[in-house]
Amino acid sequence: MAGTTIKDALLCVARVWQQRAAAGELSLETVTLYTQIAERLLRFAAAQGVTRLDDITADLAAYFIQAPGHDRHQGIVLNPAAGTRRQRRSALEALFAEARALGLTSAAPLVDLPPIPRSPRKKGTELSDADAQLLRFHSERGMPATRHAALLALLLAGLHSAEIAAATTDQLNVLDHYEAEVWTDGATRTRGRCCPLDEWSARVLWLRRAHLLRGTDDASPRRLVTAASSAYRSQASVCSGFGDIARRSGLATRERRVEPKDVTRYVARKIFSETGQLSEVARRLGLSSLDAAAALAGHRWNAGDEGGEVA
Repeated sequence: MAGTTIKDALLCVARVWQQRAAAGELSLETVTLYTQIAERLLRFAAAQGVTRLDDITADLAAYFIQAPGHDRHQGIVLNPAAGTRRQRRSALEALFAEARALGLTSAAPLVDLPPIPRSPRKKGTELSDADAQLLRFHSERGMPATRHAALLALLLAGLHSAEIAAATTDQLNVLDHYEAEVWTDGATRTRGRCCPLDEWSARVLWLRRAHLLRGTDDASPRRLVTAASSAYRSQASVCSGFGDIARRSGLATRERRVEPKDVTRYVARKIFSETGQLSEVARRLGLSSLDAAAALAGHRWNAGDEGGEVA
């Protein structure tokens, strides 16, 4: 289909991406991100007088990848970070690969572009009980008007970043004076489940809930951690919020990387230590694979002993 416009190609490719997301082959967050980047390419190319997919050259693609953008506070970034440039390149490669598969173009403008170098990856960390307590302490600054304590409480309950981004006030449940839990519908790769809350997590989440619902007659649920509009932005907001906590606590430094998954690993190790059951780790974290549960818990095991899938 020579002469296909970028807009028509994007519509066709976006439908395929959505079908793949529905089949579990792509995450919804990835589809949202790639579609947003492709829409920016559409506007960028139009500003250069280019409307056909076949007319996107290697030079134009390189200019787009390196173009100034905005940070999460809508400030202008003249020199986008390497991670941002890799996201743009990945989205464009996916767009052209899918368009070629659909017969919309034979162009491959990124094939000869040099790779975007990565900075040396900072060493990860294995959180201790003392580290977790330090995170709790520093997350409470400004509570409950700030979201940080609620974010950390949901992480410590076993929710993942996409699940935290979607968590609302009506998903909290007090069982009795001593027990509370939070429900999550799950995400692309995790199952819906109830996760118990410890005393600290229950306290900060109920304070956050009361703050969000105070002074309103509207009974509709409020999101606990982020008000970002898209799934991708919501998940990114969760990660940036955790980054704030990690830096305030002094755990994240120039030499040491701390990310939400480190808390998930900490929770997995705690559950496995308390129960001795990888199946319980998988259940609490919404995982369908015991291999994934073992990896998070830092446990080497023989898959033949328990099987690789959770019923």
